[in-house]
Amino acid sequence: MPFINTKVSVGITPEQETTLKTQLGKAISVIRGKSENWLMLNFEDNCRMYFHGDNSKPLAFVEVKIYGSATPHEYSQLTELITDILGKVLGISPNCIYIKYEEVEYWGYNGYNF
Repeated sequence: MPFINTKVSVGITPEQETTLKTQLGKAISVIRGKSENWLMLNFEDNCRMYFHGDNSKPLAFVEVKIYGSATPHEYSQLTELITDILGKVLGISPNCIYIKYEEVEYWGYNGYNF
C-alpha cells in the first residue's frame, strides 16, 4: 500500500503525467513487497514553492508513504529513481528535490485495516 504524493513548481502535461505514473509504478518495486498494483499517486503541479528563499528554479517535494517498513538500501534506490524520473520528465535538478519517507503501521482499505 504505497502512496506517492508529488508536488512540483512546474506544469505537468497529460503526457508527462502518464510517463510519471508509469515510471513511478516501476520504481516502487525496489521496495520489497510493493508494486504498482497497490500504488496510489497524486500529482500537484504549478505549486508556489521556494527553496533557499528562491523560486526561480523548478522544485519538487515528494512524499512516499508505505505500509510497513523498508531497508535503508531500498530507500536509497527509490530516492535515486525518483530523482532521475523527475529530472528526465520535468527537468528538475537533483539539488531541487526533497523526498520524505513515512512508514505507516496501520493502513485502511476497503473498510478494513491491514
